Amino acid sequence: MISEGQIVLFKFPQTDQKAGKLRPALVLRRLPGEYDDWLICMISSRLRQQLPELDEVITSEDSDFLQSGLKFPSVIRTSRLAVVDGETRTHSPHLPHPRRRMGGI
Repeated sequence: MISEGQIVLFKFPQTDQKAGKLRPALVLRRLPGEYDDWLICMISSRLRQQLPELDEVITSEDSDFLQSGLKFPSVIRTSRLAVVDGETRTHSPHLPHPRRRMGGI
């Protein structure tokens, strides 16, 4: 079972529809409805991909970096979204709730 603020591993497809690679993602929230679907956003260690005013960078200076389980400074790519079911494997403990960290998504 997953929950808001958790880091999970998900195989994000590439934009050209080719198979992607397993990468961390931030669980944003459970979607309404009868299914156990969750909205997640991709996390990348390529900080140059950050879109100012949209994405959030987490670095070793952040108080929640160790909790995240991330190995490198990373960018939370809020423009790269996916929906997964609640059985997605978890990768690390919780980050603070995304609305607290990212100003109210």
